[in-house]
Amino acid sequence: MFYTYHEPKTEGTLNLICQEASFGRQFFKERQSRLLTIAWNTGPDQTVTIDGIDFLFPTQTIVPFMVNQTVNFARPVDIVAWQFDRAFYCIVDHDKEVSCVGFLFYGAKDPLFLRLDDSEQHKFNALLTVFFDEFSTHDTIQGEMLRMLLKRLIIKLTRLAKGQYLDPELSEKDLDIVRRFNLLVEINYRRLHAVSDYADLLNKSPKTLSNLFGLYNQKSPLQLIHERIALEAKRLLLYTDKSTKEIAFELGFEEVPHFSRFFKKQVNLSPSEFKEQLKRSLAAYSPVGKN
Repeated sequence: MFYTYHEPKTEGTLNLICQEASFGRQFFKERQSRLLTIAWNTGPDQTVTIDGIDFLFPTQTIVPFMVNQTVNFARPVDIVAWQFDRAFYCIVDHDKEVSCVGFLFYGAKDPLFLRLDDSEQHKFNALLTVFFDEFSTHDTIQGEMLRMLLKRLIIKLTRLAKGQYLDPELSEKDLDIVRRFNLLVEINYRRLHAVSDYADLLNKSPKTLSNLFGLYNQKSPLQLIHERIALEAKRLLLYTDKSTKEIAFELGFEEVPHFSRFFKKQVNLSPSEFKEQLKRSLAAYSPVGKN
């Protein structure tokens, strides 16, 4: 089942996908469709592949995905997913309403697998029922009703994420700094590679940022910057035909050897070795490779 609402005034889009056997997202083939995705695994444990990396997607968990992630599910029919674009609901412009920017979305971190206990499953099933009802109600306030429900969904997920992932000692004020840092990295990682660059933008010291991230996710700000750069490098190597030189310059490296050393330190493979490993993996799954 695929439900979609296209708002005439804003040209924004909201989708609700259920039991679709082919559901997934190939970002580099769907660049024009810049949709944030919230996926709920309603079936047994399965594998989700995010940018070429396999993760366990446990039963009754929800994961938010960015617009630039390529995602494939082992059993798409068990997935309930909401997708929306910036025109329908801009989480950056409405951050005071949902407080998810730089945390659920636009955060330089590993995927957030949000567990639903029995009580939460009941609440999310009830919310899903209301979504179905609103998608079938065609009137002048349909868009606003769907936007209100989407906002409720995001707020509920943000609350779950805070309870499951954050240190209780991290205050809302400190979390706001962390979220702003994550968003700044997402915007500037191609040209700003030093912690001091982001500390200056936030009017904080690098040491203050390091202390906050010690509570946030045990990774240093520099690790997060480097991981975001390396992630984009891997995406470009995986899904485009760009050369190592082109990728190095696109990611702000003035010299290719500097980029190659950086990549090998992060991935434990050189860019050429990474490409060769990818070719072998693809060959193993091709009909020729299996014979």
